[in-house]
Amino acid sequence: MERLVKTRGAIAIIPARGGSKRLPKKNILDFFGRPMIAWTIQAALESECFDRVLVSTDAPQIAKVAKQWGAEVPFLRQTAADDYTPVSEATITALNQARAHWQEDYETVVQLMPNCPLRAAKDIQMALAAFAASAANFQISCFRFGWMNPWWSVTLTDDGQPQPQFPEAQMQRSQDLPPLYCPTGAIWMAHAISLLQAASFYGPGHQFHPMSWTSAVDIDDAEDLEFARAVYLLNNPLTAPAMTNS
Repeated sequence: MERLVKTRGAIAIIPARGGSKRLPKKNILDFFGRPMIAWTIQAALESECFDRVLVSTDAPQIAKVAKQWGAEVPFLRQTAADDYTPVSEATITALNQARAHWQEDYETVVQLMPNCPLRAAKDIQMALAAFAASAANFQISCFRFGWMNPWWSVTLTDDGQPQPQFPEAQMQRSQDLPPLYCPTGAIWMAHAISLLQAASFYGPGHQFHPMSWTSAVDIDDAEDLEFARAVYLLNNPLTAPAMTNS
């Protein structure tokens, strides 16, 4: 007899491959007393938005840490774990593995990158509320550019000559220019059926959802890590625990 297939509300998928080159073992590096991935797992669990919080990894060490912090890791990722595979493909691979493993379908898939430890439960709740209130099938988190003004960005020639990217904005005051936004990997979501059809979170009619830049920091290299630590201390000046050297 064929097993019944249940339909769940939302699944959080945290894609965490083990082969980071720019910052080795990035996903389990210490970040103020916890492995980096633990911050994302805890934010997902504390949001109380998900039927399942799944970590998709090819690395047994990451799987072990993820389980210790409350995530489900019933299988390892066998494909889509190299340097070139888009993260959307890794998440879709995990979604299909989850559907087969638990014999479940899901209405909403939320991708939470483990290198965004400053994103909190309230950020997830706000993003999901905005998604539910919209007619979009895809939503990508973003933040507004602040002290740096991308309207005045330039490239440099070999001899140092600036080449404006937005020549029309060079002579305008910053307060007269519209705000610009940058995507962040903190919280991406989609209706599961739409994601499987489009094979990307940048599917037809995707929308951006702004979040605070202090929650949106992506950590990809050592400089990003130092910046994220500074932002954490800015937000938690009296409560920051001592860091270890692990």
